[in-house]
Amino acid sequence: MPEPSSYESRGAIAGTGAGGAMDLAAGEAATLERVPGGPAGGGPDSRPRSLWSDAWRDLRRNPVFLLSALVIVFLVVISIWPSAITSGNPLDCDLAKAQDGSAPGHPFGFDGQGCDVYTRTVYGARTSVTVGVCATLGVALFGSVLGGLAGFFGGAWDAVLSRVTDIFFAIPVVLGGLVLLSVVTSNTVWPVVGFMVLLGWPQISRIARGSVITARQNDYVQAARALGASPARLLLRHIAPNAVAPVIVVATIALGTYISLEATLSYLGVGLKPPSVSWGIDISAASPYIRNAPHALLWPSGALAITVLAFIMLGDAVRDALDPKLR
Repeated sequence: MPEPSSYESRGAIAGTGAGGAMDLAAGEAATLERVPGGPAGGGPDSRPRSLWSDAWRDLRRNPVFLLSALVIVFLVVISIWPSAITSGNPLDCDLAKAQDGSAPGHPFGFDGQGCDVYTRTVYGARTSVTVGVCATLGVALFGSVLGGLAGFFGGAWDAVLSRVTDIFFAIPVVLGGLVLLSVVTSNTVWPVVGFMVLLGWPQISRIARGSVITARQNDYVQAARALGASPARLLLRHIAPNAVAPVIVVATIALGTYISLEATLSYLGVGLKPPSVSWGIDISAASPYIRNAPHALLWPSGALAITVLAFIMLGDAVRDALDPKLR
């Protein structure tokens, strides 16, 4: 005869009137009630953990994320308050000091126009961060909406959007910038941001479309549809929160790409133009003097490389944290 299970020994046997077994079951039940996180407890382990809470826990333990986040926070701070670390004016230049090396109060030296390289490098962070953040937000919002709707409704809308994205993918980014921005005379960052949104949304749209198609096939979405949930509720409440993770990862990595693209277009003379302060403008102006004044090229180039690397490292860390296959 097989031995009774633990459940039977604590429940069924206790119900037979055997005093010892009944006392043991009562004692175990009282112990479970007192243990935090047990079946009847309210400890922290009893709360369900979501993908986002697990991702945040992993990110806090990732040194790559912490290092890149510190660099990005520093860039954001000096972009908002550049006067916190420099008291100079990036447009104040003295030709008598052109191509001079470092001096007291001017640790990075002077460029070919006699401008303080340190001050211009600090103020150039504002332009790069503004272009990168605004372009990423625009691309993420516009591409996610179009791709999400195409993946959710499908049909003719999906077919048309797929063909339109194919057309935009065929346009070279740098060549498109040379053509479209060459006719713009504005010195603000908004034409450059608009160009990046115009040519950058198809990538996010494809990713959002595939993520929504995958999420809408899940059982919880089918159950919500069977209970009479409207299409808007299905998309916003059940699908979007579970399909946004790939978009966040790609957008974070793309932010660094947009910063380097702005510098490239400004270097070619079609992005930002003087008197705007940009790392791309400073790199372009310092290129002819690379032998006589390499410091004028080194510092803005180094700042650009560190900024792009920080955002790419941040995107890689977020991708690893949000990928369930790596758990």
